Amino acid sequence: MTDDMLHVMEWHNGDKDYSPFSDAEMKRRQDGMRGWMAKNDVDAALLTSYHCINYYSGWLYCAFGRKYGMVITPDAATTVSAGIDGGQPWRRSFGNSITYTDWRRDNFYRAIRQLTPGVKRLGIEFDHVNLDYRKALEAALPGVEFVDIAQASMWMRAIKSAEEHALIRTGARICDLGGWAVAGAVKAGVPEHEVAIAGTNAMIRAIAATFPFVELMDTWTWFQSGINTDGAHNPVTNKTVKAGEILSLNTFPMIFGYYTALERTLFCDHVDDASLDIWEKNVAVHRRGLELIKPGAKCNEIALELNEMYRGWTLLKYRSFGYGHSFGVLSHYYGREAGVELREDTETVLQPGMVVSMEPMVMLPEGVPGAGGYREHDILIVTEDGAENITGFPFGPEHNIIRN
Repeated sequence: MTDDMLHVMEWHNGDKDYSPFSDAEMKRRQDGMRGWMAKNDVDAALLTSYHCINYYSGWLYCAFGRKYGMVITPDAATTVSAGIDGGQPWRRSFGNSITYTDWRRDNFYRAIRQLTPGVKRLGIEFDHVNLDYRKALEAALPGVEFVDIAQASMWMRAIKSAEEHALIRTGARICDLGGWAVAGAVKAGVPEHEVAIAGTNAMIRAIAATFPFVELMDTWTWFQSGINTDGAHNPVTNKTVKAGEILSLNTFPMIFGYYTALERTLFCDHVDDASLDIWEKNVAVHRRGLELIKPGAKCNEIALELNEMYRGWTLLKYRSFGYGHSFGVLSHYYGREAGVELREDTETVLQPGMVVSMEPMVMLPEGVPGAGGYREHDILIVTEDGAENITGFPFGPEHNIIRN
């Protein structure tokens, strides 16, 4: 190996890019981690997940089989990226950035050692570092004790700042634009994927028009029809829409790593009586759920009250998942603030600043009158005395029987 084949380097190409978050906001996040480290006698933190690196640096990596990290110490914050990314991690990171090359398999760990000299207790994300990864870290950092930072980071992310609220509001607005594009494309005989393309393209264009600079990645639409509505995360297919069929509209703009969502039950052209009855009952649960989201409410108590509504209609057995979850640095392949989910096993008390969804769903199987998956979804910002619903797209039979 020649001397010019470096193992670790600074690849600072260009200037820092636009961010929707101020330097003060990013410093607040990093200082929050430093405060936790000081209280827990942790010398440095090694972040490895998409969501944590994005939250604390502003940069969202593309793994493609490589390892990525961010090291926060009492006086520095540095992302660790692969050479294939060029200077993009530097331009997107709040703080420093170093790059490791592919010339040797251990260069990522060499970079971590370089950033953690003298560290005795290192915070890592126990829920992200698998067994092989941990063994490699132990070999690279002999004598270092590992401390879990995943839970602490989750709670730091759970209460959003005013700047995060502003970005999430923008995302909700763009969800609605995607929703209107989907509704406009629905027609008997049109394939699911063509409807989904209309929604996604509308959102991408809206994101591009909203910010002076933005990386356009990961925005998507799930549009499901008929039996495909039985799962909330069922992918788009080339199945064609039929008149009288239940439909599920789901738009998801991704903006600087932040996820927002709009989900609605629709019907193409007309709805039968059995389906209308189920739909109206699910809408009633949704309306009550929106009323229950407020500061001081317990996640599990919200779920238990809504369960009683379904139980009264003998629909509880058709419920398929929790009633809502936290929003922020989240996507369909990374991130989860599991401590803020509207489920029977989550006793978290909602606090001002949290952002949660209300999204009741029931799924009736084929062969049952009203078969299909019914789901409504709004996003709410918990305030000091209630909650602000930032979703604008209407729900219910009076709005969403689509006759194009």
